[in-house]
Amino acid sequence: MQFVRPVKKNSAVPIVPMIDILFILLIFFIVSTNFKRPRHQMQITLPTAKDLPTETVMAEMSVLAIDATGNLALEGAAVPEGLLDSYLEAWRKLNPDRTLEVEADEKAPFGKMVEIWGALSRLGIKVMPTRAKMSPATPEP
Repeated sequence: MQFVRPVKKNSAVPIVPMIDILFILLIFFIVSTNFKRPRHQMQITLPTAKDLPTETVMAEMSVLAIDATGNLALEGAAVPEGLLDSYLEAWRKLNPDRTLEVEADEKAPFGKMVEIWGALSRLGIKVMPTRAKMSPATPEP
């Protein structure tokens, strides 16, 4: 008596088409990726604040940063001592509708902050509230 044996199917996964698709996806992701250029910024430590509400950014803003030693940077460019007014005037001519955000280190000299606010008010530049680093939330008892 002869028994009929079932024919075994080849159960191998086709690798070559998968490799083709992998290379196509790899090329797509490489071409569509936007590589970020490093921006030169001042290293500052922001002061902490509790329960500071966050808002979505509606318009582009420029940043005036002050570090712990009192050095200033306007949009990443260092501002030499005594030239803040001229730098702010030039910035205002280039960006008449843009607002300015002051970003200060928690150890920034208070006198320098007063000098910045005085220059901004003399020139009539709109300023957003100063940016502060959030402290970790502590539970209320």
